[in-house]
Amino acid sequence: MRRWHLLVGVLVLVIAVTSAVVYQQRGNQRTQTRAAGLLRVPEVRAPEGVRIRVQVLNATKTRGLARRATMLLRDRGFDVVENGTLQQQRDTTLVLDLSGHPDWANRVAQIFAPAKVTPRADSSRYLDIAVVIGSTWRPPSQPFYP
Repeated sequence: MRRWHLLVGVLVLVIAVTSAVVYQQRGNQRTQTRAAGLLRVPEVRAPEGVRIRVQVLNATKTRGLARRATMLLRDRGFDVVENGTLQQQRDTTLVLDLSGHPDWANRVAQIFAPAKVTPRADSSRYLDIAVVIGSTWRPPSQPFYP
């Protein structure tokens, strides 16, 4: 009888350890699959050899959002020449196409998804695109400069 209890105890222990190992491996596979999915997303960048001048304006209550958006755009090859804050609050990010290049504006809108692209004529030709950051945009969780 005593051997029977010992055998059942060992069997339960083996099943518990095996279950823990299988559970841990499945969790690692899910994490690797998610990471691989994130790596497959194409990174939207400015076209090669083109200088796209961008203005970034923060229209939220979150401090420093224009600065983080500026760093993100510069990392992607855009030339951010100005950033600042607006008093008026917005929910959705607005990308203004000031130079008549909808492809450029769409590239920027993909970075700040969900964003609305609106063409707007600008006679000064100082800026190509203006980005008004809305509260629905979340900056990437990864540090820009580790």
